[in-house]
Amino acid sequence: MIVSASYRTDIPAFYAPWFMNRLAAGSCRVRNPYGGVDYRVSLAPGTVDGFVFWTRNMAPLQPDLDIARQRAPFVVQFTVTGYPRALEAAVVAPERAVDQIRSLRRDWGGRAIVWRYDPVLLTSLTRASWHLANFAALAASLVGAVDEVVVSFAQVYRKTRRNLDVAATTSGFTWHDPPVDEKRDLLARLAAIAGDHAMRLTICTQPELALPGVAAARCIDAERLSDVAGTALAAHTKGNRPGCLCAESRDIGVYDSCPHGCVYCYAVTSRARAASFKGAHDPESDAL
Repeated sequence: MIVSASYRTDIPAFYAPWFMNRLAAGSCRVRNPYGGVDYRVSLAPGTVDGFVFWTRNMAPLQPDLDIARQRAPFVVQFTVTGYPRALEAAVVAPERAVDQIRSLRRDWGGRAIVWRYDPVLLTSLTRASWHLANFAALAASLVGAVDEVVVSFAQVYRKTRRNLDVAATTSGFTWHDPPVDEKRDLLARLAAIAGDHAMRLTICTQPELALPGVAAARCIDAERLSDVAGTALAAHTKGNRPGCLCAESRDIGVYDSCPHGCVYCYAVTSRARAASFKGAHDPESDAL
């Protein structure tokens, strides 16, 4: 089984000691996000085919990656967007993130890291022209470190809309969810920039934006994990929502627990709630 750690929260940035404790213990308990019965995920030797780490800051977990690698191969889905602080209150600076990615590349090889420019959010602070310049600068800084960049446009759920509206009022910006043709135009231009920097651009779970030369992303990617492992992994596609091409996995995170403060985040109701969770967190617990 592939273990996802985690698209619900940033385990490497905020919960690395807990993860290493659970790795040593050989399992963790996962709180059912839909209110059902908790379930247990084995992390014991021989039961994990691979780890996928989702993060904006790998530094807290990076010193222990050799221990994780002894258990199973891993891929890091590393988000770097470089947005203004009004949109991302507490993420590491993009320069630090790029340095971490380059360090991961030196230690673990280029197939072990995927850059995520995700989500693409259109605001009066981040217009299409801003994205093109910002994306190009980040791509230039990551040449040779990654071979794929995953993008998606912000999914505006009810809580996302509420958080964006509050932030917009507080910080004095406006935002909008552009029509499909506007998204496709920007996507095509981002893909061209990625290609100029020896990267393949893929799009995460938005098939309505499909374009020639822009493939659907496989964020839980058994083929990439197989390349890292040096041997083929047995896995089948089992996406989390329509259009998702991810391999089957078990996620060990929990919602409302990431205090990065990204106002567009689908996984956090409020930063205050996430900060409260982080403050009460017990790294010795069997569940995050």
